[in-house]
Parts: sequence; C-alpha cells; structure tokens
Amino acid sequence: MRKLLVMSFIFISLLSMLAGTSSAYAKPQDQCMSQSQVNFENEFRRLWIDHVLWTSNYITSATTAEAEDQQQVLTRLLKNQEDIGNAIKPVYGEEAGNKLTSLLKEHIEIAGKIVDAAKSGNTNLVNQLNKEWYRNADDLAVFLSSANPNLKKEDLKKMLDMHLQLVTNDLTASLTKDWDARIASIDEGISHIILMADTISDAVVKQFPDQFKK
Repeated sequence: MRKLLVMSFIFISLLSMLAGTSSAYAKPQDQCMSQSQVNFENEFRRLWIDHVLWTSNYITSATTAEAEDQQQVLTRLLKNQEDIGNAIKPVYGEEAGNKLTSLLKEHIEIAGKIVDAAKSGNTNLVNQLNKEWYRNADDLAVFLSSANPNLKKEDLKKMLDMHLQLVTNDLTASLTKDWDARIASIDEGISHIILMADTISDAVVKQFPDQFKK
C-alpha cells in the first residue's frame, strides 16, 4: 500500500510538472480575424493571382502563331483590372476604384505593346515602352500610397517593379521556348503577387478597422 501511494504521488507530481511546462511554453493566441476580413483578403489575393495567370495566358496566346483566342483572353484580362478596382470601392469609393482600374488597364495595354514589339524583335521600341511601363508602375505606387498612409510609396514601387520583371521573364522565356524557365517565372510571379496583394489588403484593413469587425 505504501509503495502504491508513493507511486501515485510521483505520478501526480510528474503530471503537475508537465502541466507547468506546457503552460510555460504555450504560445499566445493570435487575435481572431473577422469573417469580413478573411473574405476581403482572400478575394483580393485571388484577383491578383488571376492578374498573373491571365497575363501569362495572354503571353501564350500572343506568341503562339496558331492561337485563336488572343482577343478573348485580352478581354478577360482587362475585366480582371475592373474587378480589382471594384474590390476597393466599398472602402475608397467609386472614383478611387475607377482610377485604380484605369491605371491597371494602362499597365496591361503597355504590356500588350511590349509583347508585340518583342515578338517582332523591335528592341528600340521595347526599351521605349518599358520606360512607359515603369512610369505607370510609379503612378500606381503613388496612387495607392496616397490613398493609404499604411502603404509606403517606395515599398510599393519595389514590389510593382518586381512584378514587371517577372512578367518580362515570362515573356522572354516564352519567346525563347525555355519552358522550364517560364514555369519558374510564373511560379515566382504568383508567390510575389500574393505577397503584394496581402500587403495592400492588410493595410486596407488597418486603415478601416470598423469595416471589418464582423
């Protein structure tokens, strides 16, 4: 009996020690996200992933001689820019949403011209259009940072410039038929655009916390 009591005491002591250890190393619970925040951030991320994928699809259509869907893909790609603009209208209003769509459509239109110029081997025109493309990215960075104090213009500029570089990598790999490089550039492009989308959506939630309480 004495032996049983001693063993029970040791067992209870071990349980107490383990419980204390677990409490000491327990990670603090993160604050739960509201459903509206989850919905907004997930949708915003999906729209920007679509931006990369439909841009890549357009490159495929524009650089493949037998492709017959170039206009249809371009129409879908331009609609994506409208969808992104519409996504910010509930917090920034109609005018701001339309402005974002306008800047993004310019981004796509310049990209389309770059694809055509690169396909025809017109290096001088490609260089000229690239300057317009990066200027448009600067305009986007200015617009977004002006609308949201939680977004820094220089940080946005770096992210947008990287996006342009990854699209360029996609186009170059497509023209040279380096399919492994193209797959790598698309994968990297998606990873990068998720980071950019989350940066923007997190800043929006931080700026308008009352809009995302439920």
